[in-house]
Amino acid sequence: MSTDAEKPVKTEENGDKDDHSANKGNNRRGGFGGRGGRMSMGGPPGRRPEMKKEGGPPNQMNQMQGGRGRGRGGFRGGRGGGTGGPQGDRSNEGGSFINERLLMTMGGSTADLPPQTEEDGEKKFNNKTRLYVGNLHPETTIDEFAGLFTKYGETSEAYINKEKNFGFIRLDYRSSAEKAKRELDGLALKQRNIRVRFAPLGSTIKVKNLTPFVTNELLAMAFSIFGEIERAHVSIDERGNSLKEGVVEFARKTSAVNAVRHCTEGCYFLTNALRPVIVELFNEVEDTEGFGEKSIVKKTQDFYESRSVGPRFAAKGSFEFEFGSRWKQIHELAKQKEEALKRELRLEEEKLEAQMQFAKYEHETEMLREELRKREMDRERQKREWEIKERQAEEQKIAEEESLRRHQEELARRMVNSDDELRRRQQENNLFVQAQQLSNLLDKQEDNRSVFKSEDGSNPEMLRHHYEENFQRVQVTKPGGGATVISAHNY
Repeated sequence: MSTDAEKPVKTEENGDKDDHSANKGNNRRGGFGGRGGRMSMGGPPGRRPEMKKEGGPPNQMNQMQGGRGRGRGGFRGGRGGGTGGPQGDRSNEGGSFINERLLMTMGGSTADLPPQTEEDGEKKFNNKTRLYVGNLHPETTIDEFAGLFTKYGETSEAYINKEKNFGFIRLDYRSSAEKAKRELDGLALKQRNIRVRFAPLGSTIKVKNLTPFVTNELLAMAFSIFGEIERAHVSIDERGNSLKEGVVEFARKTSAVNAVRHCTEGCYFLTNALRPVIVELFNEVEDTEGFGEKSIVKKTQDFYESRSVGPRFAAKGSFEFEFGSRWKQIHELAKQKEEALKRELRLEEEKLEAQMQFAKYEHETEMLREELRKREMDRERQKREWEIKERQAEEQKIAEEESLRRHQEELARRMVNSDDELRRRQQENNLFVQAQQLSNLLDKQEDNRSVFKSEDGSNPEMLRHHYEENFQRVQVTKPGGGATVISAHNY
């Protein structure tokens, strides 16, 4: 009888069954190869995991793994070939995507979270209904394997590893899985006694370094951004106080892997305290029956030698008592060292807490100083802007006054010119009238001379020359007191 089949499932055997559904025709699975990052130019693309259902960033497995792959045959298969091109490492984009999801999901304060409520009924085909079956016969087919469990309920995702002779299967409900485990464990199948156990929850993570104010609800909400969660639990002591650690069970293993990767590469804070959570994969094995007699291999010499003597107390001073005391001293020393290490870690935590508070106050003070400097700079800038605006307003006022003065001077000049032009025209009209009057007077005098000459015989031409000499020049007096001489014959 092979001892490998008796051992618990190893890490590579505990892979998430969701990554490989039932494959009835294949006896050897080489894995999915090509799960690495995006291929560089010309390279064949690998199988891309469906991240949309997981709630994780699209293609984030490709982004982070960057094509680093080694073929690992067997259950998991190869992790994909190809050297990730320039798009292989985009962890910053993944982190920004996660932060965007956090802002959309939570937004702000988490002071008023609704309490968790039990959903109606058990979820079908959950992770706690998955069974591991070991010590299978190499010739066992997938149909025979699945047929063992059909009478206990619906089955799904049956898988057999022909190399190591074990398999996985998922039943519909927990009660069905418990009944199948209880009745089929140790059953003889093709001359082999099969071993039935609950499969380790490969989609579970352990979260450490929590603050005392992190509850089940906050833990579930904080990690829901990585995928669907089946259970989130914060451990407590006998008094109901938080032990500052807990577990989160995801529906799929890829969600747990993404959570571990993001929390390891970055610092994920759940509260205002600057204490990042420490996340690691947690292979929780449900052990309700322990290690029974039917699970041990009895056909060995070591077994019979160990069981040759039964339970007993050693007599003081005997050989057994001496070496037994040494074993107890080793365990006591380990306990003392563990307690000393815990005290040292507690002191380091308190020291870091004090440093963190001091640094936080310093940071807040510096932020206030920076804010004060910004406000002073804004005030100075506003003051300069106000001074510039006042100077511009003053200059504009002076320019408007100068323009108004020029306009008034222009109006006054136009009025003066208009008055001068009006007076000139009046004077010209007056001169014209006087000239007409003189002309009429001369005409009358000439008529009188002609009549006088005809009467006394004098020469009219002589008389006309006399009058022209006397009235050749006429003086016109201006309003200002000046005099202008105008020739009478001009009119």
